[in-house]
Amino acid sequence: MLKQWKLYDTVPESAAFAQKLGITELSAGILWHRGITNIEEAERFLHPEKQPFYDPFLMKDMDAAVARIKQAITGGEKIMVYGDYDVDGMSATSLLVHNLKKLGAAVSFHIPDRVKEGYGFNLPALQQIAAKGVTLLVSVDCGIASVDDVAAMKGKLDIIVTDHHLPGDVLPDALAVVNPHRADCPYPDKELCGAGVAFKLCQALWRELKGEEYGQDLELVALGTVADIVPLTGENRRIVKEGLASMQDSSFAGIRALIHVAGIQDKAVNTGHVGFQLAPRLNAAGRIGSGTKGVRLLLSEDKEEADKLANELDLLNTKRQSIEQEILKLAEDQLAGKDPDNMPALVVAGENWNPGVIGIVASRLVDRYYKPTIVLSIQDDGVCKGSCRSIEGLHMYEALKKCQDHIIQFGGHAQAAGLSVELSELPAFREAFSKVVAETLSDEDYIPKVNVEFELAPEAVTFELVEELALFEPYGMGNPKPLFGCRGIRAMGAAAIGSQKQHLRFQVGKTAAPIAALFWNKSEYAGIVNAEAIDMVYSPAINEWQGRRSLQCMVDTLGPADGEKVFPEREQLVAIYRFLYGIQQQENSIPYTAAELTMNFCQRGNRISLYTMSTGLRIFQELGLLRLDLKENHYYLPKASGRMELDNSPTYRRHR
Repeated sequence: MLKQWKLYDTVPESAAFAQKLGITELSAGILWHRGITNIEEAERFLHPEKQPFYDPFLMKDMDAAVARIKQAITGGEKIMVYGDYDVDGMSATSLLVHNLKKLGAAVSFHIPDRVKEGYGFNLPALQQIAAKGVTLLVSVDCGIASVDDVAAMKGKLDIIVTDHHLPGDVLPDALAVVNPHRADCPYPDKELCGAGVAFKLCQALWRELKGEEYGQDLELVALGTVADIVPLTGENRRIVKEGLASMQDSSFAGIRALIHVAGIQDKAVNTGHVGFQLAPRLNAAGRIGSGTKGVRLLLSEDKEEADKLANELDLLNTKRQSIEQEILKLAEDQLAGKDPDNMPALVVAGENWNPGVIGIVASRLVDRYYKPTIVLSIQDDGVCKGSCRSIEGLHMYEALKKCQDHIIQFGGHAQAAGLSVELSELPAFREAFSKVVAETLSDEDYIPKVNVEFELAPEAVTFELVEELALFEPYGMGNPKPLFGCRGIRAMGAAAIGSQKQHLRFQVGKTAAPIAALFWNKSEYAGIVNAEAIDMVYSPAINEWQGRRSLQCMVDTLGPADGEKVFPEREQLVAIYRFLYGIQQQENSIPYTAAELTMNFCQRGNRISLYTMSTGLRIFQELGLLRLDLKENHYYLPKASGRMELDNSPTYRRHR
């Protein structure tokens, strides 16, 4: 899917800003792009480890929460930490249990079963906890929406809610509700995850009970912060930077075991490692097993036990990947024969799809179609439990709020949410949600964008620049890796590499020593890159191999240069259609990507760019002349039904 560049405006103040900070003008411009426009704020961003944490008692109800926990510890009461089954919930649970034990508490934890209990509080679990003699329950990463359950336990169990999800119109009537998103909470940093809020509670407890300033265990907090995709700004930036640095030599045997089973024990752990290697293994426990196992791993003090649990999670993750692929195919089967490109949003549902995997499936569908997507699992009791993923321009929580007449319950953020819908209400909900999305998003919103800091030729990159850009780490939501663009370049020596020839490597630059460029999982573009002028978006990096250092470009996006962006008119569309028809006659389908079709078309003596071919394929799909078999990932031409007017294609109509 081609991405549209979003270039930032020029920054006339960058030279003076750079001089005051002692950095390059380019880095100063990147700071400005992130809304960091004064020296003090820039220093905090570039050197988060030097900045003090905010006073935890600035958070609303923190004093009441600490006082009640102190009373429970002093009186020897049983305390239960009630968490969530995702990485944020596991990290927050482990952090609070670990610290409460060190402070002398009699504490245990409960992670609800994703299938049997669902997200957040459920009344039977709360009743069972109270029946065991627990007098104080502290939630982490959940509870803000459990108004009825908290009310039902009034007088039977003292409850403290700590959460970071957006509150509804009514707060639970708990002993304390600690959530920076409360409208009446003056805490300056609103973007903490569940583990981040638990960390602030630990800070307050250590200060109140021991008179100590607490800043340990940040590797646990960093796990939850990165995995929950909250903005890596403010306190989150310091938490993640220091937490990542602590991971390799962590005092937690479980984290060391997790790093080892992921095969990154010899690397400096970064946010990519957490997001794509550590977090999925922990999440596998909550998705297809029990989140309790993830907490047991993180709290383990025994190396053998930690290694055993880490290996079990590794196997669960492999199983999770298999289930994910199976559900993804089923979801794509539902879309086959329809026209996803012209649907405002995607809502698919299947019987007893694993609720722990549907969120990942929703993300995969967003990656493929760039549409707001909801994937639901139809349970035996007639309730559909769903996971939602959005795109830029649509606040998912607010969109669901407008459809709440058709929803049992929902909660979440701007980009991700969860919900439950009665099966009988599913058609009405699908219609209402699609209408809200259609009214909110424009045609432009459906074009994926890539933010480009500056246009920068690869040969202008230096080792010093790459090393200075390291000051912007850790990267994540709210602080993306800086990307640069170059237009109309001619690459050399494009070739497929990797064990399965799945990656693309080529050379760029106008110097005597060209710079290597790598594009992961895009080897099908080799012929195009060798044949066409391209626009490239990349991040500069340093490759270290056998004691030698070299510069390289890690490609984010490739697209046709302006000279290659020739829109296919009627005559060329006819030629492309005949070409596709010939392939289908020979092979019964069209098992090629747009890039491969472009090269095949050119090999027959024609001149066409990838842009022209991709646009032609899109027009045919909009007209119903071409479809994609999502199960086989092949194009095919359905039987034509009468004359088709090109103006019926939105793409062609916009061009006209």
